[in-house]
Amino acid sequence: MSARRKWFGTDGIRACYGVEPMTPEFVWRIGRAAAKYWGQSRQAPLFIVGRDTRASGTVLEDCLCRGLLAGGAQVTRLGVVPSGAVSLLTPAIGAAAGVMISASHNEYRDNGIKFFDHAGFKLTDQDELAVERHLGRGRRVPPLSHEIPTVMDFGAQPIYLEMYRQALAKTVPADFSLDGRTLVVDAANGAAWGIAAGILSGYGARVEKIGCLPDGRNINDGCGSTHPEPLTVKVRQHPGAIGLAFDGDADRLLMVDEDGAPLDGDEIMALVGVHLLRHGALPGKTLVTTVMSNLGLDEAIAAAGGAVVRTEVGDRYVLEKMRAGGFTVGGEQSGHFLFLDYAASGDGLLSALQVLNICRAERRSLRELRKVMRKYPQQLFSRPVARKTPLAKLPGLRAAIADAEARLGGRGRVVARYSGTEHKIRVLLEAADAVLLKKIAPPLLKIVAKLR
Repeated sequence: MSARRKWFGTDGIRACYGVEPMTPEFVWRIGRAAAKYWGQSRQAPLFIVGRDTRASGTVLEDCLCRGLLAGGAQVTRLGVVPSGAVSLLTPAIGAAAGVMISASHNEYRDNGIKFFDHAGFKLTDQDELAVERHLGRGRRVPPLSHEIPTVMDFGAQPIYLEMYRQALAKTVPADFSLDGRTLVVDAANGAAWGIAAGILSGYGARVEKIGCLPDGRNINDGCGSTHPEPLTVKVRQHPGAIGLAFDGDADRLLMVDEDGAPLDGDEIMALVGVHLLRHGALPGKTLVTTVMSNLGLDEAIAAAGGAVVRTEVGDRYVLEKMRAGGFTVGGEQSGHFLFLDYAASGDGLLSALQVLNICRAERRSLRELRKVMRKYPQQLFSRPVARKTPLAKLPGLRAAIADAEARLGGRGRVVARYSGTEHKIRVLLEAADAVLLKKIAPPLLKIVAKLR
C-alpha cells in the first residue's frame, strides 16, 4: 500500500520550499483534500495547525488553512509549537485532526506537512493514500502569495501553551521537582524556543539557553540534536548540569551528561528500559527500536531481563509494532521516542521529563545511569543521490557489503537503506571490534562515495 503513495514519505510530506510538493498551490490542495477526507465522517471537521520557525512557515500556514476552509473545515491556529503539542492537543480539544508545518531536523530551506488523527497518532499509509486521492478533485487553486514576510512571527496562543504544559505535567509524579538542577537547553532555534525553558524552570530548574533565538533561517543551523557540539561546550561551563538538545519541531531529544559527554537515542532508551524493567513497568519486557540502533542496546536490555524488537527505520514503523504487540516504550537512535502511556507521538519535552524523573527516582546522575549500555563501534556513511535506485540493482554496493559482512564473521553487521525524508543513501557499519571496523570501513566508504 505504501508504495502507491506519491507525496507522503516516512514522516509526512517534505521538500524544499518553492519546489512541488512544498509550494503554496500544492499545500492549499493538500489542505482542501484533507478537509474533504475528514469531512466524510463529520460535518465541518475541526483542524488545529501548528508550525515551527522556518521562514516559509507562515506562508504555508496561510495556504494550508485557506485550503482547509475551502474544503469545508474549521481551523484553529496554534502558532509556533512543538509537534508533540499538536499531537497531545488534537484529542484534548476534540479536533478531527492536527497538522504540523515543519521539516523536522532539515535545514530551513525545506518544509513539510505532518498530519495527526483525532487521537494524536500519525496517519497510516492507508489514510495518507486516501488523502492523496482527494488531491485531483475540486475547483482550481485561487491566487496565492509566495512572498515570505520580512517580519517573522514566532509566537503561540497562550491558552494552548498552557494546555500543553498541563498535559506534560500529567506524565510525571505530582511531587516532581528539578530544584537544585541546572539544565542547558538547546532548542535548535525551532519550535521549542519559547516554551522549553519555561516548562523546565517551572519545576525549579535553573535553565541556561542556547539555540533559542530564531530568525527564520537559523533552525537546526549548527545547533540542536543534529549538532550537539555547542551544547557540550555550554554544559562543561556549568559543572553538574545536564544538556537537552531538541530538533526543529522538538519531537526529538538527545542529551549531554554532567561531564559534557553526549548520549544518543540508544543510550537514552537503554537507561529508560533498564529502569522500567527493574520496576516491572515495561509491558512484555520489550522495547521497540529500528534496525539502525546499536547492538549494545539489545545487550543492555537483555541483561536486565528484557528483549528488543526491531523494525524498519521510521517512528511510524516503531509505533505500528508497539501497538500490535501491546508495548509502550520505543524509539530511534536519532532521539525520537514513544511513550504510549502518555502520548501518541514523539515529544522531546515529554521525553526529557521522563529521563529527568528517572534520575530523580534513582537518585543517580545521568553519567551513572548511562553505564548500563556498552556501545558497539559504528560508522554511518551518508551521501546525496539523484535517484533512489533499488539497492539490489547496485552490484558494486552489494558486493562491497557482502565482502564487509564476510570479514565481520558474525561479529557485526551492515545496514544499507535510503532516507525516507531526503534524497540520500545511508550505510551503517557496526562491529564489536573497533580495530576491525577501521579496516573494513574504507573500502565500503569508497563505494558509497561513487554513488550518484
